[in-house]
Amino acid sequence: MSSLRGPTTYDLEPPRHPSLKINSKEPFNAEPPLSALVASYITPEEFFYKRNHGPIPVLENPDTFLLEIGGLVPHSQYLSLEFIRKLHKHSVTATLQCAGNRRTAMSEKRAVKGVGWGAAAIGNAIWSGARLSDVLELVGIPQNTAATLNGGKHVEFVSVDVCKEEKGGPYKASIPLMQATNREADVLLAYEMNGKELNRDHGFPLRVVVPGVIGARSVKWLRAIYVLAEECQGFFMQRDYKMFPPSVDWDNVDWPTRRPLMDFPVQCTICSPEEGTSLKPRSKVTVRGYAVSGGGRGIERVDVSIDGGHTWLEANRSQLQQRPYISDDDGKRDKWAWVLWDLSVELSPPMDIIVKAIDSSANVQPENVETIWNLRGVLNNSWHRIHIEASHRKEIQSNL
Repeated sequence: MSSLRGPTTYDLEPPRHPSLKINSKEPFNAEPPLSALVASYITPEEFFYKRNHGPIPVLENPDTFLLEIGGLVPHSQYLSLEFIRKLHKHSVTATLQCAGNRRTAMSEKRAVKGVGWGAAAIGNAIWSGARLSDVLELVGIPQNTAATLNGGKHVEFVSVDVCKEEKGGPYKASIPLMQATNREADVLLAYEMNGKELNRDHGFPLRVVVPGVIGARSVKWLRAIYVLAEECQGFFMQRDYKMFPPSVDWDNVDWPTRRPLMDFPVQCTICSPEEGTSLKPRSKVTVRGYAVSGGGRGIERVDVSIDGGHTWLEANRSQLQQRPYISDDDGKRDKWAWVLWDLSVELSPPMDIIVKAIDSSANVQPENVETIWNLRGVLNNSWHRIHIEASHRKEIQSNL
């Protein structure tokens, strides 16, 4: 029996950075200041958003940890942490984003249900561990398999945490078997984050990382992996993290009519200056932010407007290379990671700054949040706008 367990109380929570904005204490959900996101291409663990559905699990003895691999597989196995660490180590630079990122802006238009995230429920890290496709080969499932002989088509990940949504049961989610067995999809059983052992907030001792997909599928505190004929039937796959049109509310929602969310859409946010900043006329400012798209799609362009969207200026884009990374054909892009962007402009407030991004598949962010409003407040990727105030501070005149 594994010594990884999910507590039922919040008495054993790990320490957190004091600058985090806490959106809920129990369970603990928090995001960093926006400015922290553009301070570094790789997000430090302490500034990586914390998303939880229950108390943080505890591993009492790493030597007794066992990961179950079962379901519709030729050979079920239990793998120790030591064994997993001896498999070929693979590293991926990938951005994880909560599906509720920027939910607060959506709720300002019309009430939604969910944690009140700002625009910092996102982070970019170097994840290291064993490829899921390599682990599945150990139980008899070859690479690039869409279905097993006995009908397995999905891979379910089961945690040990205690979730009220699952009536005290564990968090679980699934992805298609073809994605799980595709080496190019870079799905990991990660035990390191940014070159260090995972900490408890981020899934110690083992978590799944599914690049390019909403964070809800990258299950933390992993206990078991099952190959199933159908996708996971848990709460977070069947009654949450689905996107409905604005006409659907809690009185007429029909959960089975929509598929679970997977890839996240193109997204772009201003991180500096922040909303409500006061500036003098003709201030020279460097506007900074992040842009990302799901499914391995890169960012083709970031456009910034300082005149209400009448005209647009193209921002500079960069990925500050840090090994190891995955390159696309031109060798200049981390496939699953965000880009940081900046643009130096002269501002004369009061005024708004607007930003939007276009990805490599020509997907464009929608202009208005009203067109994508949904009852759970997920996937708000409308144009990001911030207001800059005019500074009324009088200049002190010297009499000397």
